[in-house]
This record gives sequence, structure tokens and C-alpha cells, in this order.
Amino acid sequence: MDGRSFFERRRTGSGAVFAAQVLATLDQIGDMPEMYGEVGPGVRAAGVRRFGYVVYYRVVPSGVEVIAVLHGGRDPSVWQDRA
Repeated sequence: MDGRSFFERRRTGSGAVFAAQVLATLDQIGDMPEMYGEVGPGVRAAGVRRFGYVVYYRVVPSGVEVIAVLHGGRDPSVWQDRA
């Protein structure tokens, strides 16, 4: 289940707000990829405002590579297995 459907089922319109917040976070990462701190070797994390989700990504020569978008309470091994 993705975050947008989860929030939409709980409250009409909140799925769209969640998606907009994720996109805003991705825009910030694209504009200033080194703004967020490293949480692992070469992996950075940016919080999604108001929703408790985190975007895990790495800076690569061609831009940014998103590894995962996960709830902050999830086991970190989920994104670590992808890195």
C-alpha cells in the first residue's frame, strides 16, 4: 500500500496533500541535494513535512537517485538493503 492511498482512505483529500508534500521534498532535494545529512555512507535523508515519511537518496554525477520513500518508524534495514 502506498502512502497516498493510506492517507486518502483516512481522510478525503489528505492523499493529495501527502503527494504534494513528497513532491515538494523532492524539489528541495533537487535544488540543494547536499542540504540534508548523511544517514549512511553516501546516503542522505530528507523528512516529508507533516507526514512522518523520509526520502532516502544519494547524490550521483547525473543528479539524485532516490532509494526509498518510507515511514520514519520503519526498520532502517528496509532502505539499507536497497542502497
